[in-house]
Amino acid sequence: MKQCNIQIGKQGISDNFIESVKTRFKTHENIKICILKSAGHDRDKIKKYSEEILEKLGKNYTARIIGFTIFVKKWRRAVSRK
Repeated sequence: MKQCNIQIGKQGISDNFIESVKTRFKTHENIKICILKSAGHDRDKIKKYSEEILEKLGKNYTARIIGFTIFVKKWRRAVSRK
């Protein structure tokens, strides 16, 4: 299982950040996104970040939040979300 690390800082989620994530998914299956203190250590904010990332990436991705980290996985087929 290949995994890659990225950080979200005070800039939050920008178009540049999303392009960086998409580029890394070309060589990795999973990406671990760490939320830095400057981005905010609030559970609701982390959930919003997760939802925003999934919305911008598309249907083939799922995310799981553990602590201050978002794990994003790319699937071969589109995944139905609840």
